[in-house]
Amino acid sequence: MSLPHPADLICFAHRGASGYEPENTMRSFTRALELGATWIECDIRVVEDELIIFHDRTLNRLTGTPGKVSDLNLATLRSLKVMGRESIPPLSELVELARNRAHLQLELKGRGTGERTARYLNTLLEKGWRPDSFLISSFDHEELVACKKIAPSIPVGILLYGYPINTPEIARTIGAYSIHLNLEMVTPKRISTLHQEGYKVFVYTVNDPSDIQAMRTIGVDGVFSDFPDRVITTNSR
Repeated sequence: MSLPHPADLICFAHRGASGYEPENTMRSFTRALELGATWIECDIRVVEDELIIFHDRTLNRLTGTPGKVSDLNLATLRSLKVMGRESIPPLSELVELARNRAHLQLELKGRGTGERTARYLNTLLEKGWRPDSFLISSFDHEELVACKKIAPSIPVGILLYGYPINTPEIARTIGAYSIHLNLEMVTPKRISTLHQEGYKVFVYTVNDPSDIQAMRTIGVDGVFSDFPDRVITTNSR
C-alpha cells in the first residue's frame, strides 16, 4: 500500500466530507473528492444480499424513520432521505465515483458483511482494481476473518474502542495490516510499540486542528476526519 511523504498524514474522509454534507451519501463523497481526498471511508451493511452504505443499525437519527435497517426491504430503504436530502447509496455507486480517483476504506457493519463484501471486491479485482485500493475495517473481528478468507489480498484493519494489552496479538491472529485507535487511546508509547510490531496506526475521529497536529507530531500514519481539508491542507508544510 503506497504511503505519502513521511511528514504527511493519510487522510480518510470519514463518511465522506461529513462535516459539510449528510454523512455516507454521494453528495458527501463527491465533496470529499473536491476537497482533495484520496481515501474515502464509509460504512457497509447488507440488505437483500446488496451492499448499502449506512452507519447506524437504526434509521431514526439519519432519516427520521423508526425501526432498524434490517426491518425494511431494499426498495424502501432507497426511498428514504438522509437528513431529508440524500438517498442511501449502494456501494457500487461509490465504487464508480472513486474509480481512478480515490481509495476506499470500508467499515463492515453487521453479520454477513465480511463474506459479501469480500466476494464483491474479488469481482473488482478481476476487473483490474488493485488490492491496495481498499482497506477493510471492523469492530467485529470475526467479520474481518471471514473477509480475509475469501479475499486474502485485501488489507484489513482492526477497529478498537479501548486498548487491550494484547492488541498486537489480536492483529497478528487476524492478519491485519493496520490498527485503528480512538483518539483518546493514543499515546506516543503505544504508537511506537505498534510500529515496532509492524502495524500502521490510523486514528479516529480527528477534527480539531490541534489534534491533527498532535497526531502528526506523535507519528501516527493517518487519521479519519469529518473535515478532510483540515488534514490535507496542512500536509507537506
